[in-house]
Amino acid sequence: MFRSFYKLVLLFILGTVCHWGCATLFSYIGLSVNMMLVFALALCSVLRPEWGYPFVFLCGLFLDFFGIKLFGNNAFSFTVAACIMYALRERFDFDSIFPQMMVVFCITCLVGMINSILLLWFTNTAFWPGAWSLLGGAFFGGLLSPVVFWGVRRWWLGNATKRN
Repeated sequence: MFRSFYKLVLLFILGTVCHWGCATLFSYIGLSVNMMLVFALALCSVLRPEWGYPFVFLCGLFLDFFGIKLFGNNAFSFTVAACIMYALRERFDFDSIFPQMMVVFCITCLVGMINSILLLWFTNTAFWPGAWSLLGGAFFGGLLSPVVFWGVRRWWLGNATKRN
């Protein structure tokens, strides 16, 4: 149990560093790549729901602490993304690359739209990052997802094939 918690903390730190790095790198071309979401979805592909939901919620809440928008919108949208991921987990083989890329692309677009709708509902202000930023960020998140899924699976499961 302690070893699993230790692995989760290290993956959270790695996800945070990758999120910061990609946010900085891709901001020069106007894209918002949400690597924290990619790490959260990758962990949902290997974790049991009782571990995955709290982890994903805390990842979203962590981003909310550093955001200037509505507090709690990332925590909510990440939890919705985890619900979708757990529903899809039994239907898709997330060991292959194409489902990883497509699910990350679609869920990233959905999370961006959920965040915009929540801002509109609760603050009566519209924040739309733009189609280029949202779709481009989702595209690059999808391109980077096979590396993240492979690394998370390798780190969490080692050589085992059973989900924890």
